[in-house]
Amino acid sequence: MIMMMLLLLLLMMMMIMMIMMMMMMLMLLLLLLLLLLLLLLMMMMMMMMMMMMMMMMMMITRTFLYHHSIE
Repeated sequence: MIMMMLLLLLLMMMMIMMIMMMMMMLMLLLLLLLLLLLLLLMMMMMMMMMMMMMMMMMMITRTFLYHHSIE
């Protein structure tokens, strides 16, 4: 009888452990997805910044050129 109880307990423990492992795996996957999303966002932001910088440079150079040409 006691052995049976122990076995049941062991089984329960195993089940709980398995569930915990699954949860951990899911959490890890979610974290990875979040990280990837963040990375993508960062890349987009960087691209936007670069574009803005390029535009600014173009504008500045244009104005300088115009000023020089006017002079």
